[in-house]
This record gives sequence, structure tokens and C-alpha cells, in this order.
Amino acid sequence: MRDIILILSEIMNQIHDILMVRVGINMTDKQLHFWVIGFIGLVTFLVVFVLVKLIQLLKFHTTILSFIFTFIMMTVFVFAIEIQQAVSNSGNMEFADAIAGLWGFIVFFAVYAVVAGLLYGMYRMARGKKTGRKKEKLKKDRSTPIVEKNTADSKAEIRPEPNIDTMDEQNEKPIRTRTETRKRKESIR
Repeated sequence: MRDIILILSEIMNQIHDILMVRVGINMTDKQLHFWVIGFIGLVTFLVVFVLVKLIQLLKFHTTILSFIFTFIMMTVFVFAIEIQQAVSNSGNMEFADAIAGLWGFIVFFAVYAVVAGLLYGMYRMARGKKTGRKKEKLKKDRSTPIVEKNTADSKAEIRPEPNIDTMDEQNEKPIRTRTETRKRKESIR
């Protein structure tokens, strides 16, 4: 772990030297951080933005995005703990410790995903049977005619209920009650 941090800091020093000496850009440390971190942050944002747009097309996009965000937070947390151990001499700073901690999160999340998937599957199976019965009932209800009695003429007008599927295509709401039928007739007069 300590070796990785030393390698990363050496890489940053080399980039700093290249920009200062070879390119001829004279900047303070703060100015250099402003430009380099700003550029890296914007490129990272654009890559993440495209990935999130692609993930949104998937079925469980909220779960996937939550996992990615949590994994990134846990990675930062694990490395912060390892760095704190090195600074305070409260333990050994090892890359293997960080990996073990992240594996713990992945295993716990996998158990959660399996349990949640089983519960969701049982819910879908139970709900699927109920919706099958509801669809049959709706088909029977559609075929029943609407009987409207006009009080002025004392005649009963019988007409079939409009097909709900074709009404949606015409961008009109289907008539469900006698009151709606009466209101539509009055608006036509």
C-alpha cells in the first residue's frame, strides 16, 4: 500500500516537472492543481455521464447506480483508513487490507442481491396470478352494455361500451358510467 502511494506521488511529481520545465509553464502548486484536477474532473464527469445514461436504459438502473456510488465511497473510506493507520502508526498500511475490506462489501451486497432477487421474484409470481384474473374480469366488464334511461322521453337507450383499446388510440377517455355519457350528450347539444 505504501509503495502504491509512493509510486502515485512520484508520477505526480514527474507530471509537475514536465509541465514546469519542458513545457515552460511557470505555475504555483495551487495553479497547477487548479488546471490539472479541473481537467481530470471534467473528463471523468463526461465519462461518468455517458455511462450513467447507458445504465439508465437497464431495468434495475437505480440499484446499479446505488451500488457503483456506494462502492466508490467504500473505496475512499477503506483507503482513508489505511492512510490513517500509516499516519498514526496504529496498524500496518497494506493494500491487502483495503482489498479485504472491499471484498467484505461485495460479499454482503451479493447476499443482499440474492435475497432481494428471490423476494422480488416471489412478488412478481404472486402479482402475476392476480393480474391474470383481473384481466379476465376486465374483458367481461367491457362486453356489458351501458343502459341509459332518458327521463324526458322515458325510453331506454342501450349501446355497447366503447372498446377501451381503440379509445386510447383516438386520445379519448372511455365512457365508464351513465353520468359521463349524460355529460357528453349534453355537451354535444
